[in-house]
Amino acid sequence: MGNKMTQEYDVVIVGGGMVGATLACALGGSSLRVAVVEGERPPAFSAEQPRDVRVSAVSIASASIISTVGAWRGITERRACPFRRMRVWEERGDVEFRSADINESVLGYIVENRVIQLALLDRIPAFSNVELFCPASTRSIDYDPNGSTVALDDGRTLSSRLMIAADGGFSRVRQVAGMGVSHWDYEQQALVLTVETAYGQQDITWQHFTPTGPRAFLPLTGPYASLVWYHTPDEVKRLRALPDAELLAAVHAAFPDCLGEIRSIVARGSFPLRRQHALGYVKQGIALIGDAAHMIHPLAGQGVNIGLLDAAALAEVLVRAASQRRDIASMEVLREYERMRRSGNLMMMTAMDLFYRAFGNSSAPLKVVRNLGLGFAERFGPAKTYFMRYAMGLEGKLPKLARGQTLPV
Repeated sequence: MGNKMTQEYDVVIVGGGMVGATLACALGGSSLRVAVVEGERPPAFSAEQPRDVRVSAVSIASASIISTVGAWRGITERRACPFRRMRVWEERGDVEFRSADINESVLGYIVENRVIQLALLDRIPAFSNVELFCPASTRSIDYDPNGSTVALDDGRTLSSRLMIAADGGFSRVRQVAGMGVSHWDYEQQALVLTVETAYGQQDITWQHFTPTGPRAFLPLTGPYASLVWYHTPDEVKRLRALPDAELLAAVHAAFPDCLGEIRSIVARGSFPLRRQHALGYVKQGIALIGDAAHMIHPLAGQGVNIGLLDAAALAEVLVRAASQRRDIASMEVLREYERMRRSGNLMMMTAMDLFYRAFGNSSAPLKVVRNLGLGFAERFGPAKTYFMRYAMGLEGKLPKLARGQTLPV
C-alpha cells in the first residue's frame, strides 16, 4: 500500500478500545468492509506482570458477547477472576447476592481492561473483511453525511459511508460531527489501588457505604484485589500522594475488617467521576458507542457493560441492514440502533445517579430508608433476583450476541 492512498470502507471505527474492538469483531465475517483505527496497542501480556489498576466488572451478558465473537478464550488464557457473591451494606442494612440463588455459576468476572482489549485485538486478524490500523495517529477527521474521511499521519486516508465514534468520553469524532452532550461532574473522585492481600483468591465483590462515599473491593486472580475508595477530590489527591506505608495504614483504618491484611500496594491511580450523555447517538453517516455516547458513575461497574451492549446492538442493526441491501449510513437504519440503546442506557445512568445521591446523603431519615431498603432486598426474593439479573445484563431486550446468538452473514 503506497502512501497518499485513499482506502475505501463501508465502516470506519475510530477507537479500538474494548468497545470499538468488540464492534469490529462483531462485524467480522459480514459483507461489510471495516477499518479500525487505534492509537496504540497495549503492552503485551505476560503472567509475571503486576495486575493493572484499571479493571472492569464484566457481566454475564458482556462475557456472552465477547465469547460469541470468539475472544473470550483470549481473556481466560490471560487473567480473569470470576465472582459468585456480591455484598452491599451500610451501618445496619446488609444484602448479599449469590449466583447460586438464581442457578448461575457466576455473577460476573473482574478483568483488567488491557486484557479485554488485547483479546479482542488479537481476534481481529481472523476476519478478512476487517483491517486494523494500530498503532495509528490520526491527523484529521472530516465528517460528511455522504461519506467521512480519517487522515492518518502516515499519509493514508480512510474513507467510509459510516464512521463510528468509539474514541472515548472526549470523542473527537463526536465533536467534529457537532453532536452535543449533557454532563456534570460528581463531587467525588475514585482512588483505585491494586493490592496484595493475606487471603487467597476470593469470589466476592463488596461495597461498604459510608458518609464520605463508598469503599469497594473487587477480587483479582490469586491473592490480589482492586480497592476503590470514593472521596472528595482533595482527599483523593492527598491519599494518592502518600508513601506506601502511610497509604497502607490509611486503608486499614478506613476499610472494614473483612478486607483482611494488605501485604503490599502494587499500583495506584485515580480518576474524576463524570456523568455525560450524548443528546443523540446518531446522525446521517455517524454513530456513537461506549463512552463517546455515555459516561456513567462507576458505582455498579456498568460502564463497560452498557458499552459492549451498544457494540452488539449496532452490529446487529448494520449486519441486518446490509443483508437487506439498505443504506447502513441512513438515519432510518441508525435510528434502529439508537432506539435499542439510548433509553436503556439513560435508565441505567439515572439509577446510578439516584443510588449515588441516596447513599451520598447523610440525613438521618434517609439513612433509615436506605437500611430498610437493603434489609428488604435481602429478605424479599423476587426483588433480589430481579436486581441480580439486571446487574448481570440478563433482563430486558438483549442484542443477539448477548444471548449467545451469532449474527447472520
